[in-house]
Amino acid sequence: MKLSSTNGSNQERICSNILPSRATFSDSIVNSTEDELCTKYKYNTNTQFNKVLIIGLGQLGLPVARYVTEKGFDTYGYDISHQAIERAEKTAAVKKATNFGEFDVYILCLSTHKPDDMFSPQIDGLLSIVEKISREAKDGALVSIESTIPKGTSKKVFEMLSHRLHVVHAPHRWYALEEKVHGVNQLRVIGGVCNCCLKTGMQFYDVRNNDITNTSTAITNPITSNSIDGNNNNYDDNNGNENKNKQKSLGIPMHPVSEVEIAETTKIVENAHRYLQIAFAEDLYLYCQANNINFSELRDALNSKWNVNILEPREGIGGHCLPKDTKMFLQSSNRSNNKILTAAMDVDEDYKGFRAKLEKQIKSATIERVS
Repeated sequence: MKLSSTNGSNQERICSNILPSRATFSDSIVNSTEDELCTKYKYNTNTQFNKVLIIGLGQLGLPVARYVTEKGFDTYGYDISHQAIERAEKTAAVKKATNFGEFDVYILCLSTHKPDDMFSPQIDGLLSIVEKISREAKDGALVSIESTIPKGTSKKVFEMLSHRLHVVHAPHRWYALEEKVHGVNQLRVIGGVCNCCLKTGMQFYDVRNNDITNTSTAITNPITSNSIDGNNNNYDDNNGNENKNKQKSLGIPMHPVSEVEIAETTKIVENAHRYLQIAFAEDLYLYCQANNINFSELRDALNSKWNVNILEPREGIGGHCLPKDTKMFLQSSNRSNNKILTAAMDVDEDYKGFRAKLEKQIKSATIERVS
């Protein structure tokens, strides 16, 4: 990605024209910023993305690093954990980044929970990385946030970067047990702070859209159904592309949205919805226990209907993503309360308490029989 450098006076002029005396982020600021950013770094279908830095090499970042490397990019990695870097060097063939300068793309795959409480959201770590990018990154590069973030974070990041870099949010979707179908390259959502941010992000992720001149066209008719073949397999967008020798893309089918807040909300709503589904299954299980009904047989009977899919409650809502992202959804809302999600949290606690009591009874009965 060949980008001309900006001297101090030009950068000072741009920032003085864009940034208000007190940093706020109204729509008018975004619109004026888009004009400046798009004028300085015009959207170019021949833009070259070569050097990519993956920041965060854990459960989310490692598969991304491996995929980016496989796509032929000059891939670097950064993580505060030396073990994570060594693992990525061995399994994803990434190079260790010693600084944040001269990269064309920054992909942020950082955890967004509190260090001492993985069930509670926090983006302090992500914002500290953005500060480092702001100090060292070249003008006009692309910053893609794949971490789960609350509404408003992307615009905050854009402001922290002094409006010098393109910022998009492309929330990750990845399922370890079915990585071939539901891995990094499955259909995903993307939103940009500015129109030119979205266009640049689409060019990096989904090269089929490199000829978009009006982003609203792509949003009105998002490429969805033809992104996946009849076997639900993503096809490689670089194969057969006329510009294959001119530019590289991740070849991921993307669903662009008109506002970055929609992309930000998408991920936390997905997980909040999953939380509700599991909580309903838990509540139904408790109902069956209280009313002497066979839950498994009832579930099978219910799921025989074409539009019903009752999940298995199993051990309850596990992991940290669903609880953390559901809290993030609640905290990001201007609404004073959300009764259904609050009730779902209560149900999960009741269900886990019931299971713990049941397991204790079974364990006691087993010890008595052995005695």
